[in-house]
Amino acid sequence: MILWADIIFVMEKKHKERIIQKFGLEIENKPLIVLSIPDEYKFMDAELIEDIQSKVALYF
Repeated sequence: MILWADIIFVMEKKHKERIIQKFGLEIENKPLIVLSIPDEYKFMDAELIEDIQSKVALYF
């Protein structure tokens, strides 16, 4: 998925750091956006989904 992504969104700065470490060359020319959402939600939490959608919408 990293290869075909135009923009990469992550919730926290630590997620960004992990992606850079693992996929440095693959993401070299791709925007990597930190949404500043704490990774403390349960999977598919309705509040989390709403927060992600509203923050990602600012980029489109």
